[in-house]
Amino acid sequence: MKQKKVLITGAAGFLGSHLSDRFIREGYKVIGMDNLVTGDLRNIEHLFKLEQFEFYHHDITRFIHIPGDLDYILHFASPASPIDYLKIPIQTLKVGSLGTHNCLGLAKAKNARILVASTSEVYGDPLVHPQKEEYWGNVNPVGPRGVYDEAKRFMESITMAYHTFHAVETRIIRIFNTYGPRMRLNDGRALPAFIGQALRGEDLTVFGDGSQTRSFCFVDDLVEGIYRLLLSDYSLPVNIGNPNEISLKDFAEEILALTGNKVKITYKPLPVDDPKQRQPDITKARQLLQWEPKVNRKEGLKITYDYFKSLPETEWKKQPKEFVSNK
Repeated sequence: MKQKKVLITGAAGFLGSHLSDRFIREGYKVIGMDNLVTGDLRNIEHLFKLEQFEFYHHDITRFIHIPGDLDYILHFASPASPIDYLKIPIQTLKVGSLGTHNCLGLAKAKNARILVASTSEVYGDPLVHPQKEEYWGNVNPVGPRGVYDEAKRFMESITMAYHTFHAVETRIIRIFNTYGPRMRLNDGRALPAFIGQALRGEDLTVFGDGSQTRSFCFVDDLVEGIYRLLLSDYSLPVNIGNPNEISLKDFAEEILALTGNKVKITYKPLPVDDPKQRQPDITKARQLLQWEPKVNRKEGLKITYDYFKSLPETEWKKQPKEFVSNK
C-alpha cells in the first residue's frame, strides 16, 4: 500500500509538532513546514533522523512547492498568542490570508484534503454561552485583537469558498484553549504565564477581576479530535475543546496548589476586547466524530508542569515579567 503524505504548516510550533508526531505514528510521510518566526526546531529535532519526516524552512505567505503527490494538508501556521500577534500584526494577517490562499491553491493542485486551524477567537467576546458553531461572534475588527480574529475569520471564509467553488475537500477546526508540553513559557497565555511566574517566584498576574472563564483542553485530546475531523466527511466548522469551564482566579489558585508556591495573585486591568467567557459546545464533535476530551485538568496540568520544570533554569529566568492577556 502506498504511504500517504501529509504537509503540516507550522510544524515546529506547539500544536504542529504534536501533529507531526501523531501522523508519523499513524504511518504517514510527514512534510513539516515552518518559517520559525514563533516555531522552535527543538520541538521537532527528534524527528529529523526519521526517513518518514522531511522539513522545509519556508514562509507560506510565498508560493508553496511540494514535489510529487500529496494526500493531506494541515494548515497550522500562525502566531497564536497575544504577545506574538500584537508584536507581528502584519505577519499574522498575512499568514491567515495569503498563507491560507497558498495552502488552498496547493490542495486544489494536488487534489489533497486540507484541514485549517481556526480558533474560538472567531467568536470574539461572545454574547452566547457556551459557544456553538452557528454563533457568528461579537468581534471588533479594528481592535488590537482584530489582526488575529479577522485573519482566522477570513481563513474560514476563503476555505469555504474553495470548497464550494473549486470542490476542494476542506475541514475547519475551531480550537479552544489548549495546553501541554512544548508550549512556550513566554507566549502570554494564561497557563504558561502562570507556571512561568510561579517557577520564578513571582506573583501570578490575572487581568480583570479573575471572574472571566476559560476551558482548557490537553494537547493529546486536541490532536485526537483533529485526526478524527480530518478523516471525517464534514466540511463545516467544528469546535474542539474541553467544556470544563473555570474562572481565571480559580485557575491561578490551581497553579499555586500544583507548584506549592506561596506567592500571591495580583490583578491588572482587563485588556481591550479580552473575552469574558470561553466555553465550547462540543455537541457536533461528540455526534460527528465520537470525540470528547479524556484527560482531566489535574492530570494534564501535572504533565505540563513537569515539562516546564524539566527545562533549564535559564529558560525560566529569561521569560518576560509582564504579560498582555490571560488568553
